Amino acid sequence: MRVLVIAAHPDDEVLGCGATMARFSREGHEVHVAILGEGITSRYVHREEADPSLLDALRDRSREAAKTLGTEEPRLYGLPDNRFDTIAMLDVVKLVEELVEQVAPTAIYSHHGGDLNIDHRVVHQAVLTATRPVAGCPVKDIYAVEIPSATEWSFGQLGPFVPNVFVDVSETLELKVRAMEAYESEVRAFPHPRSPEALRANALRWGITAGLGSAEAFELIRSVR
Repeated sequence: MRVLVIAAHPDDEVLGCGATMARFSREGHEVHVAILGEGITSRYVHREEADPSLLDALRDRSREAAKTLGTEEPRLYGLPDNRFDTIAMLDVVKLVEELVEQVAPTAIYSHHGGDLNIDHRVVHQAVLTATRPVAGCPVKDIYAVEIPSATEWSFGQLGPFVPNVFVDVSETLELKVRAMEAYESEVRAFPHPRSPEALRANALRWGITAGLGSAEAFELIRSVR
């Protein structure tokens, strides 16, 4: 199995499927990560005000998280944070098409279309467009991930997250928590959804749902056999 995780921002890949990536890596599967956005410039009135050293540090944290999870080194792009809707959709689609051509994944994990964050929704649409099931497309399965503080905070008003695939991550959940700690600027104190306690609680919740100790939940969008 060759997996490609396409995330809008640094830390989305960990929040959405970090423990699953770690499990797949342990099992000998190829796990590739692409992070399309730079991640922090929306915190400034003008994008150019962002300190370049902070952007470099965030990229380093992405690489550190990947090492913790055992994935391939992440492909890092520089789309403007929380401004994906200012880019022509065709350009985002072409970026994803290039990724698919380079990696030839059999499965893609990416954002849910009902997330509160606009960048997540743009990536969701771009992934679906770039992986249309035409002859020669290597992608068989597409999964939507849940991003704490983005998926649930839309309260289902943009489309509910309805998971139907559950991965047992009882043995790799702590690797997800450790990888998230690499993103020290993004971790929040409990009861924030991005706190370590909340990440563990969410995994317990989905584990209970599926009869497992701990689980990550996904919505299967498409499967072609």
